[in-house]
Amino acid sequence: MFYKLFGVKFIFDHHDIAPETYVAKFGKKGGFHEILLLMERLTFRFADVVISTNASYKQIAIERGSKASSDVVVVRNGPALSQIPKVQPNPKLRDGFRYLVGYVGVIGQQEGIDNLIRIADYIVRAKKRSDIKFIVVGTGTNWKEVVRLCSAMGLDRYFWFTGYVPDSDLYEILTSVDVCVNPEFGNEFTDKSTMIKIMEYMAVEKPIVQFYTSEGEVTAGEAASYVRENSPSLFAEELLALLEDEGRRKAMGVFGRKRIENELCWERQKGELKKAYDRADKL
Repeated sequence: MFYKLFGVKFIFDHHDIAPETYVAKFGKKGGFHEILLLMERLTFRFADVVISTNASYKQIAIERGSKASSDVVVVRNGPALSQIPKVQPNPKLRDGFRYLVGYVGVIGQQEGIDNLIRIADYIVRAKKRSDIKFIVVGTGTNWKEVVRLCSAMGLDRYFWFTGYVPDSDLYEILTSVDVCVNPEFGNEFTDKSTMIKIMEYMAVEKPIVQFYTSEGEVTAGEAASYVRENSPSLFAEELLALLEDEGRRKAMGVFGRKRIENELCWERQKGELKKAYDRADKL
């Protein structure tokens, strides 16, 4: 507000919906939720142009922020293909397992890694499968808790929690896995949000299993298989079915890579970013 007194243009780059994130993290609304809504409205009010990461966020800017559609530009946070190295699969990562399932991302309370552990538990206990290993790449505030949960459920041999790894190791792991997953339950936050991990999976031509969300389907399309209920057992069944269908996995991976190349990669999205700055310059 201070700088706007001197004619400075303000562009708000909207990458997270804070009110919905609060509910997803703490399971309630209340006073802090109202404060977040107020801060959001004020931010929209004083922004000359809003950059939204997807169409759902643009709609929030229009409806909750009272912005004109022409002042909101969708710029998807797609991967830069020029920065993704070409890496060969590493068979040693299989460690004697037939299949590898990969997850990449933050390990916080709302990311659903506890769901992934329960999915693995169903596969091991109910389905009597011991040929699938889960590789979880990343760290976060809930990292120690999910590792403890994994040990408490007797699943240590089926998981590898890598923690932070450099990009070279990350892409070697992603190239080596058979299926990638997003185990976050569908809710008001995930339904409207675009998860960067989904586009990273697609960029390395990997099929995906995720709980259904509107924006998840918009992003991945036929590159993902969607579980319509927030049920770890249903997710496990879909994951098992996909692992057993190599032809389907291949077709899904090819579709995802082409979608990244043709629409979602940063090389194409940066033109949309320029439109946002051009719009601000004209106001």
